[in-house]
Amino acid sequence: MFVDILFLSKMPQTLSSDEHTKAREAIMIHVRKVVPKALIVAVITGLYMFFQVFGEIQDTGPTLFQILLGIKATLGLWLGLRGVNQVFFGIQPWVFTSHLFPFTLVVIIILLSQFMYL
Repeated sequence: MFVDILFLSKMPQTLSSDEHTKAREAIMIHVRKVVPKALIVAVITGLYMFFQVFGEIQDTGPTLFQILLGIKATLGLWLGLRGVNQVFFGIQPWVFTSHLFPFTLVVIIILLSQFMYL
């Protein structure tokens, strides 16, 4: 869906319906090969960073940074587990089967990253 929005939205204007379908599938073949592996690398490096950066929780409670990092880690782990299940085990998601929800989580993770250092 994200690829459609950015790159493929203007193709129907210049290509026939059949050409558009073929071009879209050619691009999506490469996207399907790269994205899952990149997602797994992101999750593994995220876990490493989480354990390196989180730090100790003080007596006063977790800091804003720690709270936001925990939220980001939870969302990232959900995305990672979803990706691993789909790619390696062929298990399709039971809930939130659309690509819109994972894309929304990625946007939320990016926004949380911006607020972490305020």
